[in-house]
Amino acid sequence: MAAGIYEAVKEAMQDLVAPQLASVNGAITAMRGEMNGLRGEMAGLRGELKGEIAAVRSEVHALDERLTIALDLRERIVAIEAKLQS
Repeated sequence: MAAGIYEAVKEAMQDLVAPQLASVNGAITAMRGEMNGLRGEMAGLRGELKGEIAAVRSEVHALDERLTIALDLRERIVAIEAKLQS
């Protein structure tokens, strides 16, 4: 009798649980594929962002140099004006 119950439970597991496990396994495999795709996209975006940051830093550096030159010229003009007024 115990063997009959064991076989009935075994068949029920195979009929009910096994297909569900296969379905879950397929979903997990699909999700892994999606995650790998997202990782690739993120790596690409990270590279683009690094490039954009480098470009902005370069622009800021160029503006800093121009401001330094402008301030230096202003100081020179003020000094020349002071000499001319005296």
